[in-house]
Amino acid sequence: MDPLNAEDPVTIGPFRLIGRLGVGGMGRVFLARSAGGRTVAVKVVHAELAAQDEFRRRFAREVAALERVGGTGTAPVLGSDTEAELPWVAVGYVPGPSLRSVVGDAFGPLPPDSVRTLASGLARALVHVHAAGLVHRDLKPSNVLLTVDGPKIIDFGIARAVDTVTDGGLTSTGAVVGSPGFMSPEQVRGEKLTPASDVFCLGSVLAYAATGRTPFGGADSGVHATMFRIAHDEPDLTDLAPELSGLIRACLTKDAAGRPTATELVDTLQVTEPWLPADLLARLGRHAALLLETEAEATPLPERTAPTDRPDPATPAAPTDPTAPETAPRRPRRRGLTAALTALAVAGAAVLAYTYWPSPGGGTGGPDGKGGNGRGSSASGRPAGIVPAAFLGAWEGVLRGAADAPYETSRIEITQGAAGSRSAVYTHVTGERLCIGRAVLLSATDAELVLGDAEITASVPGRRCTPAARQTLRLRANDVVEWSSGVARSTFQRARTGASVVPAPLLGTWNQVPLGGIAPPDADRWVNRLTVSQGPVGAALVRVEQVYPRTDADGNNTPENVHCTATAVVGGAGPLLVVGPQTRDPDVWDPDCVEDGSTNLRIVRYQGKDRLLVYGMSADGEPGEYQRG
Repeated sequence: MDPLNAEDPVTIGPFRLIGRLGVGGMGRVFLARSAGGRTVAVKVVHAELAAQDEFRRRFAREVAALERVGGTGTAPVLGSDTEAELPWVAVGYVPGPSLRSVVGDAFGPLPPDSVRTLASGLARALVHVHAAGLVHRDLKPSNVLLTVDGPKIIDFGIARAVDTVTDGGLTSTGAVVGSPGFMSPEQVRGEKLTPASDVFCLGSVLAYAATGRTPFGGADSGVHATMFRIAHDEPDLTDLAPELSGLIRACLTKDAAGRPTATELVDTLQVTEPWLPADLLARLGRHAALLLETEAEATPLPERTAPTDRPDPATPAAPTDPTAPETAPRRPRRRGLTAALTALAVAGAAVLAYTYWPSPGGGTGGPDGKGGNGRGSSASGRPAGIVPAAFLGAWEGVLRGAADAPYETSRIEITQGAAGSRSAVYTHVTGERLCIGRAVLLSATDAELVLGDAEITASVPGRRCTPAARQTLRLRANDVVEWSSGVARSTFQRARTGASVVPAPLLGTWNQVPLGGIAPPDADRWVNRLTVSQGPVGAALVRVEQVYPRTDADGNNTPENVHCTATAVVGGAGPLLVVGPQTRDPDVWDPDCVEDGSTNLRIVRYQGKDRLLVYGMSADGEPGEYQRG
């Protein structure tokens, strides 16, 4: 949990905000409390989605349906305003860890009696979801929270509203919406979904709970191989307890008509009390109590105002956000149950004070292509200023996330200059924005360099950045510096600089690989192409072209196509190529197009050929996969 900051409102509707739970693809999530003292999670839609009439209509319909679900085995809807400038919905807050955290990190597979009771509780929740006319579509271990009283399903239905303004389950860079390891065969084939799809996903969730493994392969198997197995192969149920085999195999039947309904599962499954092992229940109880104590200590900042259309603070989705997609290749997220639960509480202690905060008055328009200069001095001294040769050049580091899964990055490029000169160009990238600025050189010694006052030279989207605060770099090795700003710290590595920072293998035109290797209907109407050019950091070197069928209000394809073209600025050239949010091409843009946030690019080898993987930087998820055009 992060505390609120000066950009956040005090209240949303009747709810007083306590802290920030995270940022996802749909919007910001706050922890809040009602006038009666009930703890809730309030989700506020991103301004980019709120500006789309089709999204608003779908969002309103989904919220109305969610209100009919009630709250049996789910987080109930406690308030909403779908007509607000930034629509929001408040749901009951569940103070428990996810099934993924418990099984994958802290406890391991659950015993058979617990799995049967889990199945009954989830099936009972699905009965109510389906009765309200909803299909969950994203049932997975991270969307199942465990409490002393039983399991709870979160984030049902809302994803449907988001998907209607994207490419049939893809973002405009081809990233998968949802988690392929827990899809149904119908989802893999792009067919219309029914409640039977949720039952198949339930079978995969139960197999994971019982064995600690996904039944059709995980991240290491590759997205397309996993999806192919879901559609065509039998599940791998090695190590599954024999008494669970019949239940899980019935749910994982390929033919949707042959699966049991959620109601049939509820009628046939026996539950056990207590439903979880004693030591696990004890830890759940202790940390639920801790949550109540710690959130009671939190108080909001007094100066804030009601929600407006101002930009969101630069806060990427936290890895512990329970709404994050389930599996992410090469992105380990191991942590103990204590850490997973404590992250749900409102922290009273200080957290990282980030250097960059958005402001309606800060920044300028689009990028100006100023990516900084190369080294301005030989290794022998300081010919035109005070900067030691060891500090000259570009340095990059991760402010939040990991080296192979960054949520927030920063780059500082230092040239020779006198004290008081703007000799440092910094580039800061989060999931939602890219900021470029110039900082004043305050002082420099052989071991330490200090930067002060800064000015913004580029902001994507426009007017979403404010100048950086004081920054300090301390030399730790020839190619390593320790960066700090306030209480925030990171290790920066030396990075490529100059007019050609893009690695050669990334250059060229890439076409999206069809999901699961299965071409969609009317394949000739679908284009998802990405072109990477050579140039410096700070230049728009990535171009995205997309064509797909326009859909009607019911989600059916029409004869008309949507055409979208956008560019993105390179913000980092370390181990990964970091790319900022997309900027639409006004000459080739349709109202139904959606601009994606920041991404990072990397090359992997698949069957002897290069594959380009495009990962979003707002949340964990499967990458978009591309092959050379």
